[in-house]
Amino acid sequence: MTASFRVGAFAASRGHRLAFLDSVGSTNTEAMSRARDFGASGPLWIVAGEQAAGRGRLGRQWSSPPGNLYASLLLTDPCEPHRAPELGFVAGAALAEAARARVGAVAGLGLKWPNDLVCNGAKLSGMLLEATRLPSGVFATVVGIGVNCRSHPQIGAYPTTDLETIRNGSGDPASLFEALSDAMARALALWERGGNFDAIRGLWLGACPGLGAPIRVALGQRIVEGVFETIDPHGRLVVLTAQGPVSIDAGDVLLGPQ
Repeated sequence: MTASFRVGAFAASRGHRLAFLDSVGSTNTEAMSRARDFGASGPLWIVAGEQAAGRGRLGRQWSSPPGNLYASLLLTDPCEPHRAPELGFVAGAALAEAARARVGAVAGLGLKWPNDLVCNGAKLSGMLLEATRLPSGVFATVVGIGVNCRSHPQIGAYPTTDLETIRNGSGDPASLFEALSDAMARALALWERGGNFDAIRGLWLGACPGLGAPIRVALGQRIVEGVFETIDPHGRLVVLTAQGPVSIDAGDVLLGPQ
């Protein structure tokens, strides 16, 4: 399986490297450990055939059986620390591009704020962004991406799907990774270490099928309802409610029936 995974030609030309592991606890943990304990520098992809302890946002477990994509990109000193959250939008735009390369122009395929891939309201992916200042002084970030390629977990809270279900023959995780690595390298170059977030914002909005549609966002026990108006220059979700626009820094966009 190792030989089937490779970074794309453009990613390789930008110095992106790959370490493949048949099995690992968490690709994010492995990437950060290599930077902290062994001085690894980015851009370095850690990809695994399966994860024993995959993690999602807010400490959630990420189901990680063989056949799907589990990848984390280590970046060292990629930007000023206050710009690091923008990497989620960089990666989201790249993932949307890579998914379209695999399944084609499928209606309803695109991004859910802040960076999940969905198809007609069913979740395809998850992302986990982590960052820390290493003892050496290096600012290390890890962008973890998990994509349902050939199977998807059954989660009662919201619908899920996978690439193979959307289009027969599109679920090869190695092919998706090659496309993703190139798309990520292009997006990072466009982002210019945080100097051109507006261009990334444009790509992200262009890949969001929910723009202008009704939206529900959970902020703890509070639910904000309205119309998805845009994301602002800081990446905040702007919801047009009956009381006016509301800007949201963090929350869960609710999938499924309104």
